[in-house]
Amino acid sequence: MKPLRDPEGNELSQLAAACQLDGRNVLEIGCGNGNLTRQYAALPRRVIGIDPAATDIRLAKDAMPGLSSAVAFIRAIGETLPFSSQTFDIALFACSL
Repeated sequence: MKPLRDPEGNELSQLAAACQLDGRNVLEIGCGNGNLTRQYAALPRRVIGIDPAATDIRLAKDAMPGLSSAVAFIRAIGETLPFSSQTFDIALFACSL
């Protein structure tokens, strides 16, 4: 059985304490399957999650049926971002093992 990740919501509360997401354009580098993205997706003006793993991007999209135009998941890597400069107000990168 796979353990639940952050069932108390500590990850989201720490993120909210660290930066203001409301109305911002957010890039989440290494979004994985979108677990964290789904928790805060209603706050920013727009959020784009990127990940190099096609499987994770597919899982992220599948977990959010009917994605609004404010949320997108794209296969990409942080070292070569497919966006022009100053596209985002905030870039998030978190690693959990």
